[in-house]
Parts: sequence; structure tokens; C-alpha cells
Amino acid sequence: MKYTETIELKGHIIDSLILPKVLDTIMEMEGSFEILQLDVGKTKTDESHCRIKVEGSKELFNELEILGALLPKKEVKTVKAPRDSVLPDEFYGTTNHPTHIYLNDDWVQVEDLEMDAVIVVQGDRAVCRRQGLVKKGERVVVGLDGIKVEAPERSREPEDIFGFMTSQVSPEKPINAYIPDLAREMKKLRDDGGAIAHVVGTAIAHTGADKAFTELIKMGYVQALFTGNGFATMDIEKQLYGTTLGMDKNTGRVLRRGYKSHLMAINEMWKTGGIKKAVEDGVLTGGVLYECVRNNIPYVIGGSLRDDGPLPDTVTNVMEAQDLMREYIKDIDMCIIYATMLHGIAVGNMLPSKVKTVAIDINPYVVTRLQDRGTTQALGLVTDPAVLLPLLVQEIKKLER
Repeated sequence: MKYTETIELKGHIIDSLILPKVLDTIMEMEGSFEILQLDVGKTKTDESHCRIKVEGSKELFNELEILGALLPKKEVKTVKAPRDSVLPDEFYGTTNHPTHIYLNDDWVQVEDLEMDAVIVVQGDRAVCRRQGLVKKGERVVVGLDGIKVEAPERSREPEDIFGFMTSQVSPEKPINAYIPDLAREMKKLRDDGGAIAHVVGTAIAHTGADKAFTELIKMGYVQALFTGNGFATMDIEKQLYGTTLGMDKNTGRVLRRGYKSHLMAINEMWKTGGIKKAVEDGVLTGGVLYECVRNNIPYVIGGSLRDDGPLPDTVTNVMEAQDLMREYIKDIDMCIIYATMLHGIAVGNMLPSKVKTVAIDINPYVVTRLQDRGTTQALGLVTDPAVLLPLLVQEIKKLER
């Protein structure tokens, strides 16, 4: 069935490539269009405005709405969920871009936004909710009426490393040129009371970059830590036995019977009653998790199928781990992901596009995969995090002198 609507585009729609994307999408999805009005901004700060008459399928209008097209103002539609975790047909699936719904003759911002979720209306509020948390009888937004998405625009500031459309992944990027900019952005956020979350993979413990990361914690640049059972175990093993997975931290040699060192570390945590208790009792006297406990930094250790042990602090219910992370994501302004595809993509999918995101990995596939899965705002740096972290700390210390 074909529909005809007049859509509007507002903002920096030309240099952010929103207008060409809209026109390409219409043609690719076998629609037709007529440009009714186009007012182009004449300076960097001027916004452009375009009205387009579009004919096409419902799927086409869904894609245009994701790109930031404004459909005619209509009251949002909701249908009650028939059962727990069961959504009504035609439910609206969210993007990670700022979203409003037209409710009771007013635009209402959707709270706790993330991609691949639904919108639940609670009185005069609109809340983003993953499917598994939807309860029977809750009002779930359906269709496309009364929904407005703000597509990201490219920054006009040349020094803004997070400018939209500048985050293409390449191992040929001059990484050293990005470090001072990243350090300045982190310092500005910290000084302004902003929050930075870090997602950490096992390589940070293996390579010795954990020492630089603990410096970030002490200097106040870590407000939340998300990681897995692997990194947490190695961080503890390294402090207790001087090894990671049985390899000596100084020589890199595998020690005799070192294969069970990580299991011994897990066992010690169970004996003492968990990481916090191990710090309080003097069993754990250094490392990333030690500094988190000492500095009251919240951390979430999310479990997976391949975990040994796991640690008593590891959240083995993955949906529960997601929800714990969401509680801290609400307040963060930046997220930095180091050498972890599993947890990096998982956290990336929970981030609103307004959160400045940096993905650092020596493997370009990991960074590309994160962006391909929807975290398009991520700045991808293809380099060894063990090299970048000490340089980043060094640059931040220069700024603080």
C-alpha cells in the first residue's frame, strides 16, 4: 500500500548529508518525491529547511523518520502490551538518537534512550524500555504518528574530534594527533562535572596498560567501569601472584603450573567474600578493581558463557548485567572502549548517540563492527590500547600542570 505525506527536514541537512541520504533512500525504496520548498542556510550557523512531498510504503516512511525527517504532527498512538514481554503488533522500535513523541498536544522527550527498544508511555512521560521489561497493560507506542527523531549533525568546529561523519575507521589515522584532543575533551568533561565510563578488555591487564588505567582512576577520569569476568580475574591474579593466565608480568614466561593461577585468584575472592571485602581485609592491595573500591567507582562485571569460576562479583544473568549498566549509562557523557568486542558492542548498543564514544582496538574489524551494529557516533582509533593509554595519561598530566 502506498502512502503520501509531506515531510520536513530542518537543521544542517546539507553538510551533514541528511538531505542526500533522504533522497537516496526514497529512490532506493521505490518511492517518489517532489521538493516543495528548500531554504539553504548561508553561513555556518544558519540552518536549512526543506519540505518534500513523498509517496511510498510504510517501510519507507519508517526509514525517513530514522534519518530525521519530520512527519506531519499527529498524536502518538499506543496499544497496551497483552502480556509481560509481549509487544503489540506495529510497535515502534527506537534508534539511539534523541527522540520526542507528540503526547497531549506537546512534544515529550523520551527518557533513557537506546537503540532496539520500545517506548512506554507513563502518564505524561515517555520512557525507553527493553522488551523483556515491558509489563502487561503498559502503553507501548505503535506506528509512526507523533514521533520525532533528531538525526546527528556534523560538528562545524574543526578541532572537534567527535564531529559526525569524521569517525571512519582506518589503521592509517595519525593516532598521536588524536591523543591531545581526547585528553582535552576528557579534562573539560571532568572539570565541568561530567562523567566518563570505561569498557575494558583483558588486553589491558595482559599488556601492562592497567598501570596507566589506575592513574586515570586516581586523577578522577573514571566514573564507571564495565568489564567482564576475564579482565576482573586477571586484574586480581596479577596483584596476588604477579601473573595473568599464568604468565609472569615481567618476563612474559608461563610459570610452571601457572595455568591454574586465575582459578586460585577466583578462589581467594570466594574465600574472602568478594572484591570489596578483599580490599577491606588487605588481601587485595593494588590494581584496577582495588582503585575502584578505594575511590568509590561503581563497576559492573558482566558474565558470559566462557567464564571460569566465575568471581563472586560477576553478574551471571546477562540481562541483569545490562540493566545494572543502564543505571550508570543514564548519567555519562563519554564512553571509552578498550580492546573488547563482546562488552564494547553490548555497551555501545545501550548508549544514546549524544554520548561521546571512543573505541580503541588494534584490530580494525572490532571497531568497524561496533559502528556497523549501530554505534555510528563512535570515534574509531585503530591502535594498541597498551600504547595509547600511557600517552593519554601523560597528555592529561601536561594539561593539569
